[in-house]
Amino acid sequence: MAVIALYAAELGAGVGIIGIIVGLYSITNTPANILWGRLVDRIGYKIPLIAGLVGDTISMFLYSLCRLPFSLALVRSLHGITGAAIGPATMSAIAQHGREDRQGRAMAYYGIALGISTIAGFGLSGIIASRLGYKAIFYIGMGLVLVGTIVGLLLPRKRQSDATESMQPRGYDWRKVATLFRRRRLMVGYSAIFAQYFTFGGVVTLLPLYVKSLGMEAFHVGILMTAFAVVFVILQMPVGDYSDRVGRLGLIIAGLCLGTITIVLMPYMTTFPWLIIVMAGYGAAYGMIFPSVSALVSDETSIEERGIATGLFHALLTAGVAIGAPVIGWIGSSLGVETGLMSSAGILVLALLLLLISSRRGFK
Repeated sequence: MAVIALYAAELGAGVGIIGIIVGLYSITNTPANILWGRLVDRIGYKIPLIAGLVGDTISMFLYSLCRLPFSLALVRSLHGITGAAIGPATMSAIAQHGREDRQGRAMAYYGIALGISTIAGFGLSGIIASRLGYKAIFYIGMGLVLVGTIVGLLLPRKRQSDATESMQPRGYDWRKVATLFRRRRLMVGYSAIFAQYFTFGGVVTLLPLYVKSLGMEAFHVGILMTAFAVVFVILQMPVGDYSDRVGRLGLIIAGLCLGTITIVLMPYMTTFPWLIIVMAGYGAAYGMIFPSVSALVSDETSIEERGIATGLFHALLTAGVAIGAPVIGWIGSSLGVETGLMSSAGILVLALLLLLISSRRGFK
């Protein structure tokens, strides 16, 4: 997002237009996740995955051709639509080919891949842009996605048991959306993942401003985000294994509690070492919640509805960032950056209360 914002500024976009361009990805990506998820249920994960990767490859190339903010906005929208296919397709594939009693471990691999890509993206994009220019980022990204497309072609087709889904009436998947939202365990998971990413949107918006107010620079922000991502990656496998053995509830509760504590403490940390410790704690909270909720979505759905379920998962994930960033940013601009940061913990508390109420009704 930071690179796109800087690229838009280089093309002559003002602050308001930059915000629109950055947000267009989330605006188009959120509903597209559900549409692609429906398609995954109807035809399997392979074709949507390849389509999404090809679309991302084309988008990366088109980014390099942009000359005006308007053209960048169009490409950003296309990227949001095509990129939405990858989340539900990959998550469905991992859930489908993982053992039923080891879904936590399977989703841990998924989280590790996301975490490593985040570390690489934060760490390399700024260096590449400063030394080789923005186009180099897009060309390198295009090459990497092309490699992913080739690997995707080697994936097996959907299982035979998926074939019965194509016999369902056309409205089947849309009715399933309402059905999924009526399942208490899924609602708990969806609420937790939305709260997690709502808070993250607030953190990535206000943390740089808070760090700057302490006299630090962009370098320090990068180190803090790297500390967050590294701890997240390290915890994926042990958390996934533990959730397979003892259930998802305890880890989700622990993650929401730790996330709340670290967010509340963050504005009180005024030195760089303490900020690293708090961000590492926030990464640990993230690392507890993500694989547990991901596995919960797999636990509570059949193969025939997993595309829609994972599509909703990624839609809420994207929507959380898209809503959290402007809302917490507005609170920060109105009441102060420190207050804004602390307020982002409120939605974690709400998700925790919902989970505790549900746990009293037999949710393991």
